[in-house]
Amino acid sequence: MTMQLKGIAASGGISIAKAYILTSPNLEVTERKVASPADEISKLDQAIKAAESDLQKLKEKITNDQGAEAGLIFEAHLTILADPEYMSAVKEKINGDSVCAEYGLSQVSDMYITMFESMDDAYMRERAADIKDISRRVTAYILGVPLVDLSLIDEKVILIAEDLTPSDTAQLNKEFVQGFVTNIGGRTSHSAIMARSMEIPAVVGTKTATESVQKGDLIIVDGFAGETFVNPSVDLVGTYKKKQEEHLKQKLEWSKFIDKKSVTADNHHVEIMANIGSPSSLAGVLENGAEGVGLYRTEFLYMESEESPTEDEQFEAYKKVLEGVNNQPVVVRTLDIGGDKELPYLKMAPEMNPFLGYRAIRICLNSEKELFRTQLRALLRASIYGDLKIMFPMIATVEEFRTAKAMLLEEKAKLVAAGVSVSDSIEIGMMVEIPASAIIADQFAKEVDFFSIGTNDLIQYTMAADRMNEGVSYLYQPFNPAILRLVKMVIDASHAEGKWTGMCGEMAGEELAAPLLIGLGLDEFSMSASSVLRTRSIISKLKKSDMEVLATEALQKSTEIEVVELVQKTLAKASV
Repeated sequence: MTMQLKGIAASGGISIAKAYILTSPNLEVTERKVASPADEISKLDQAIKAAESDLQKLKEKITNDQGAEAGLIFEAHLTILADPEYMSAVKEKINGDSVCAEYGLSQVSDMYITMFESMDDAYMRERAADIKDISRRVTAYILGVPLVDLSLIDEKVILIAEDLTPSDTAQLNKEFVQGFVTNIGGRTSHSAIMARSMEIPAVVGTKTATESVQKGDLIIVDGFAGETFVNPSVDLVGTYKKKQEEHLKQKLEWSKFIDKKSVTADNHHVEIMANIGSPSSLAGVLENGAEGVGLYRTEFLYMESEESPTEDEQFEAYKKVLEGVNNQPVVVRTLDIGGDKELPYLKMAPEMNPFLGYRAIRICLNSEKELFRTQLRALLRASIYGDLKIMFPMIATVEEFRTAKAMLLEEKAKLVAAGVSVSDSIEIGMMVEIPASAIIADQFAKEVDFFSIGTNDLIQYTMAADRMNEGVSYLYQPFNPAILRLVKMVIDASHAEGKWTGMCGEMAGEELAAPLLIGLGLDEFSMSASSVLRTRSIISKLKKSDMEVLATEALQKSTEIEVVELVQKTLAKASV
């Protein structure tokens, strides 16, 4: 009899294969008194070195396979493992209580895990999962217990697990691992993010997958709907095989749009760009026919360095991106650190609510002015190598934008006076992530060359709901009429001043968002490279005139559910 498990749609796609149950090795630790704590500390140091070697290899593998952004997960693990406070506490425990290495490690790690799990901040809660992963690896080396090597899987399977650590996910070979299902996790967990990057269908948060599924059971994973079927009937398998075929045909259709312009059925042109985090992501931009880079997240350049990157190092990275897109536009976001992104070499005081605290442009205009000016100089020097546009993140007031722009122009004047070539056609814009900025967009529009709406933060700030908090995840509503009205205010304000508006948050790549955003008048969409062709295909079937009517009607709805139903009906009529 078919069993259905409901979970969270973490990564789109449909897979059908037999279950592979990921069982954790026995790493049970008990307190054991020792005669020589020094020997235990030596054992710990050896295990740390072995774990560091593993993590370095995993970082290199995932960086080569998926780009620098994915590799940063393991950079974070290496940073935690090298944290002197963490391991000093373990050694003090071993020495002070004369206990074995594995027990000292488990006690200190559990303390940190409990502390992080109890924090309100989503970023800090995620650190608990990182410490679990690190502690597990070091413990395995201390005990001499081999960890499961998922890279050795050589048949097509669906992975069933309590959870997948970043280390687990990095080992997956998508030729054989057709999908995965976990008991816990959310759409923003590391495993979900990496699954999307690898294009492996995934359902997380099912709660009971490991209890409900036996090794060898036939599994259907529907990563679009967040559903898993265990031992499905012949008819259900047939239904999902047809869905698989339809999805593959759809992907084939999307591939035909690589060299086409992004135009609606009534010939209205928009730009569909890609988001990147490093020059290594350019291959995806070009392979998917994006019309440029709509968001270059420069903070990854800082996060993958042990110290602040020099002006020349930044210049080379920006130049590589500008030259790499063949004269297409590149929109660079200046340093957006803080909130859920930290730099170990920037010592910032702990905050009760870092997402509403000292971050992004607020840091750059105050304590880190020279860091900011260094980045601006590097960008200005690189500007002659392509079509550069610069935008400032987390702008809340007109004064902030004016100050940031003034600093940019000051650095430009210094470079020109020194005989350094700088482009005269750099557009200077801002991110709209804060409701206050959207509300007075008409005033900002007089000052900026363009807007880029960052919906990830705009939604959570407008709804007062942390998007990483599962308890309030139902309030992360991109199609809520309140969000749509803010988006319209920004677009209308820019058009009134002859300026343009883009969107670089997750909403820009949502299938259901395309009709609404076309109707609202959005000029530029920027998304993950893998979503570019699908979005271009959808837009080609829509008429702007019809979408304007849709958007007007959507703005008058009361709930997100009503908006979604309205859009679904429209898409069905357009046969999208």
